[in-house]
Amino acid sequence: MSVFVRFRAHAPAAAALFACAVLAACASHPEQMALPQPAAKPARIEVDAKSGVATAEISVMTYNVAGLPWPIKKGRGKALKEIAKEVEALHAAGSAPDIIVLQEAFSPASAQIGEAYPNRLRGPRSGDRTTTDAPPLGKEFKKARNRRKGERMGKVFSSGLYLFSNYPIVDAHMTPFRRSSCAGYDCLANKGAMIAVVDIPGAPTPVQILNTHLNSNGRSGVKHERALAAHKQQVDEIGDLLSRLLNKDWPLIYAGDFNTRNAEERFEHNAETLPGELVMQYCLAESARCDARMSWDGDEPWLDTQDLQGFSDGAKVEVRPVRAEAMFDKPVNGRKLSDHDAYTVTYRLTWRLNGAGDRNKNFTGN
Repeated sequence: MSVFVRFRAHAPAAAALFACAVLAACASHPEQMALPQPAAKPARIEVDAKSGVATAEISVMTYNVAGLPWPIKKGRGKALKEIAKEVEALHAAGSAPDIIVLQEAFSPASAQIGEAYPNRLRGPRSGDRTTTDAPPLGKEFKKARNRRKGERMGKVFSSGLYLFSNYPIVDAHMTPFRRSSCAGYDCLANKGAMIAVVDIPGAPTPVQILNTHLNSNGRSGVKHERALAAHKQQVDEIGDLLSRLLNKDWPLIYAGDFNTRNAEERFEHNAETLPGELVMQYCLAESARCDARMSWDGDEPWLDTQDLQGFSDGAKVEVRPVRAEAMFDKPVNGRKLSDHDAYTVTYRLTWRLNGAGDRNKNFTGN
């Protein structure tokens, strides 16, 4: 979704937007935690003594929390506090997701959603510069930037990305997209991608978690072709980040707001660029042992949502989704807490213990 729906950039509105952006930037987000982060939750590892196969489960929730300041969106503070309160209650009960990735977490109240978690990572900030080596969009695209659509005002907001983890974050890589790799009102936020390297105690390798939020379509306020070009460019820049910094021997889980609803061309470019398999496609296969607790209608339900998760194996650790469910999908006091539902997937990690069998064979038999 666009960060700035229905914003109209005449002078008074632009000035008000810039002022509230400055106030939001000055507000107190939690300090970035130093890496590696030592606090840990013990992983539940089960071992089959006969086969020498070990398994553990981790759950990942992605949630666009619409954490926008007033006057862009009104009444968000109360909703964000409700989300934080529910996450804290789940955490206290031991039933919260192991890892949460957020999008549109621009306000300090958004960051409080993960306060119960011992490990935290914030994505690119408004002043951060890109590190991508992907070829840029052409000069004509850059020349056509429209100030009235927010494309020449600069990055007045951060990426809005956060990651919270019960397990230690031992390394991280992140970058905003190029300053010109955007379209419409989305250009006001320094959108990008982040990769957290998360240590699962007892597993032979860490797991890499990618979080991102890509350019919106119609709600960006510009023509479809321009928004599509920006979206594809951002995906290419994620591809460059992965090619340079992803450890292909370690598992990858990706999650976020991909803004591909009802946009087959966008979705296909994602599928061509990102490694591995989409959770929805895997779980809907007849052979999958996946408990899908969500309403996935039609032949291509992955085109009915903006929020996606996917996965790929490492050299020693196999990843398979075993459960997918919606969270925060019910109204509270008559209203949804965000314009997105949270989407949680539980993954089973599987590996062989030293000297147990042929490592070239799949562990699960799938």
